[in-house]
Amino acid sequence: MEKILVGCLLMLGHFLLLPPAGARERPHTRFSSRGRHVRTHPQTTLLESSCENKRADLVFIIDSSRSVNTHDYAKVKEFILDILQFLDIGPDVTRVGLLQYGSTVKNEFSLKTFKRKSEVERAVKRMRHLSTGTMTGLAIQYALNIAFSEVEGARPLQENVPRIIMIVTDGRPQDSVAEVAAKARDTGILIFAIGVGQVDLNTLKAIGSEPHKDHVFLVANFSQIESLTSVFQNKLCMVHMCSVLEHRCAHFCINTPGSYTCRCKQGYILNADQKTCRIQDLCATEDHGCEQLCVNIPGSYVCHCYSGYTLAEDGKRCAAVDYCASENHGCEHECVNAESSYLCQCHEGFVLNSDKKTCTKIDHCASSNHGCQHECVNAQKSAFCRCLKGFMLNPDGKTCRRINYCALNKPGCEHECVNTEEGHYCRCRRGYTLDPNGRTCSRVDHCAQQDHGCEQLCLNTEESFVCQCSEGFLINSDLKTCSRVDYCLLSDHGCEYSCVNTDRSFACQCPEGHVLRSDGKTCAKLDSCALGDHGCEHSCVSSEDSFMCQCFEGFILRNDGKTCRRKDVCQAVDHGCEHLCVNSGESYVCKCLEGFELTEDGKHCRRKDVCKSTHHGCEHICVNNGDFYACRCSEGFVLAEDGRHCKRCTEGPIDLVFVIDGSKSLGEDNFEIVKHFVTGIIDSLAISPKATRVGLLQYSTQVRTEFTLRDFSSAKDMKKAVAHMKYMGKGSMTGLALKHMVERSFTQVEGARPLSTRVPRVAIVFTDGRAQDDVSEWARKAKANGITVYAAGVGKAIEEELQEIASEPTDKHLFYAEDFSTMDEISEKLKQGICEALEDSDGRQDSPAGEPPKQVHQPTESEPVTINIRDLLSCSNFAVQHRYLFEEDNHSRSTQKLFHSTKSSGSPLEENQDQCKCEDLIMFQKLASEEVRKLTQRLEEMTQRLEALENRLQYR
Repeated sequence: MEKILVGCLLMLGHFLLLPPAGARERPHTRFSSRGRHVRTHPQTTLLESSCENKRADLVFIIDSSRSVNTHDYAKVKEFILDILQFLDIGPDVTRVGLLQYGSTVKNEFSLKTFKRKSEVERAVKRMRHLSTGTMTGLAIQYALNIAFSEVEGARPLQENVPRIIMIVTDGRPQDSVAEVAAKARDTGILIFAIGVGQVDLNTLKAIGSEPHKDHVFLVANFSQIESLTSVFQNKLCMVHMCSVLEHRCAHFCINTPGSYTCRCKQGYILNADQKTCRIQDLCATEDHGCEQLCVNIPGSYVCHCYSGYTLAEDGKRCAAVDYCASENHGCEHECVNAESSYLCQCHEGFVLNSDKKTCTKIDHCASSNHGCQHECVNAQKSAFCRCLKGFMLNPDGKTCRRINYCALNKPGCEHECVNTEEGHYCRCRRGYTLDPNGRTCSRVDHCAQQDHGCEQLCLNTEESFVCQCSEGFLINSDLKTCSRVDYCLLSDHGCEYSCVNTDRSFACQCPEGHVLRSDGKTCAKLDSCALGDHGCEHSCVSSEDSFMCQCFEGFILRNDGKTCRRKDVCQAVDHGCEHLCVNSGESYVCKCLEGFELTEDGKHCRRKDVCKSTHHGCEHICVNNGDFYACRCSEGFVLAEDGRHCKRCTEGPIDLVFVIDGSKSLGEDNFEIVKHFVTGIIDSLAISPKATRVGLLQYSTQVRTEFTLRDFSSAKDMKKAVAHMKYMGKGSMTGLALKHMVERSFTQVEGARPLSTRVPRVAIVFTDGRAQDDVSEWARKAKANGITVYAAGVGKAIEEELQEIASEPTDKHLFYAEDFSTMDEISEKLKQGICEALEDSDGRQDSPAGEPPKQVHQPTESEPVTINIRDLLSCSNFAVQHRYLFEEDNHSRSTQKLFHSTKSSGSPLEENQDQCKCEDLIMFQKLASEEVRKLTQRLEEMTQRLEALENRLQYR
């Protein structure tokens, strides 16, 4: 029976992908950003943006040798263009470069050349065939040394941006490739090798990365290369762990499918932690033969000798060095070998001279070890030290210090005390003179001591004086007398009539009957506004014999012709209106927004109470919502389908596991909202070991079990655990979380009740963005294991992923909110869905295992039609046209057996009923075809709009 259902699902999936009848006769086309018609695989169209925000440095290496004909060369260009369609190309995401090679390497464009996908596509179209030799190794060497350099646009290694080579070749290389390809892989470059035709598979394996099944591909001819497009879409768009995780590899991080490994430079090996590297100890692993020391160098070793020894010619043995015998040492008395040289020694009673060779009889004062700072005096058997005049010997008997008479006598000098050899004296600073007492100082007053001759002011300097003038005067050339400053004469005053000096400047004056203009220089005849008391509030404008008042911008003149008022009274005053202020002549009135009404103070607003003004019919609680209202239920109840009445959630048993997204895109504030979301659902359930058991997983780049189904038996303890849950804040591995849930969370070890008890198993998966891994496999396994999965998405969550995760029908198991402020709606729908699931499970428990309920629900016109596999086989036309679905398979034998048995029995499958089922099937196929046709038409319209927009931007 399971195999028949699998065949049915495959067949229905085939219908959903079938194009309309007319569309099947036309080749698939799509428009690129510049209007190019390109053949499109259906899976490429559906997953076209799966590399969004993918950071990578990708370099194509294309075989352009003479063995590739013009038609095949065009196929390679089409293959590259198809790959480009699903890449997110830009300086901050995927950068693309391209090399083609024959006997030489031609750099078509580097990683920094283009910043837009359309530019890369045009460059690929313009490529010209080289038609020369096949120097594959040379091309890989060029990519390693130049194409992936930072100068050519590659991002630094420490940023962990994946570096990828995709190489296409059709023949044997004319040079060595294994060594240079290994060097490229050792630097962390991921290499995909694609062979076409008679290419040696071992050569491809020498080029491509390991495992070879994921990185080495061989097709029969260039026409088949297109079949690899979807394969590379999955591989290029997969998460590169080196760029996502903090790998901490000392030298290189190498991506592997779903993980990574660390690798070391040549001459180094990995340590036990599999991350750090050490120099390979060849001295320890090989029989080096060194007599004294073996020293490792990267990739090899060398022999060394201890100090005082020299390495023999064989590079292994060591010999002691006799410096006294091998050199002309010139020692007068004795030569003694030292560690790395020699030294001369004298006989007893002699001392070595400064030339370190000759000897002199010991003179205690002449020897360098007496240590006297000033003078050494020989005695009979030794020597003693003596100081010069003005100095005294220190307690060490060798060094001397100057006698500080100033410190000893403390003469009391006001400024400075100066020591001499035999005494001291006082000295004054510059500008002062010593008083007769020889200690104090007085300032020298040059102005008082001399006949300075200054007319106004005399100013003392340190050594003399200078004359100065008072403010408004200038010193004359004799540097003593002063003259008043004539500002009018000294400056270009520009006065129209006359200039008058002031104390510090000048001023312009006008004759009688005139007034100085605002420029302060020219004069104007007095006007009516200036002569009369015009009384204008803002400005006065003169006419010939009179004047008129005017107001500033934004004001209007009142009826009195003199005062002004603002045009916008609301703007001019602090009106205090809570919502809106409306001008009303020379005053204003306050108004409220729609759904609100003005309070008695005429300024503030309150919301209209819709609940009181209408017969809402809410059983429990009515909540105002602007001009509308919504019904809500008390705690422990959920809203019924009519939106007004409330029903209590059953206390029947359920095993419920939350799978919560803790990725960095969520943010800590929104993570708190998600925790309240979980707490709200827990509050609606009866938590106990016999009723509802709840577990919770949080996932990011890893999965963490916050608590299992067996950990808590009360809602209070469970909510406390949710409140203390710590935010992970990294990547988003939704598929990994589903795997953990299926394999561990619903096991009896973690508290799930056995399947034999028929307790419903429910999972609520919450996410706010795109998963970084595949979710379809483990979502399918979860549902196959009897787990009902609710998918809740917020913000940037991907609808296609939510549909893959959610159980059928998705309209009851998939919930989406545009932002976190509307998550309460998801919470209420989830509570209601869980209640319905519990009620449905109660009905199933009443029926024996394996038997369907006795009352069959007949689908309405708006509900989807569910068709049994036996109904499909009873339609003769369908069975003939689609028999390939059941041929050469176990399905074929079981289907034929079922077909003959049901036809011979004739009880449930009467011909008139089967015909109705066939009509339903045909209607379903037509509806599916029509939906596919509408989707294709919308896609073409969207492509045309994007093309028009790009054209406008290009010529702007």
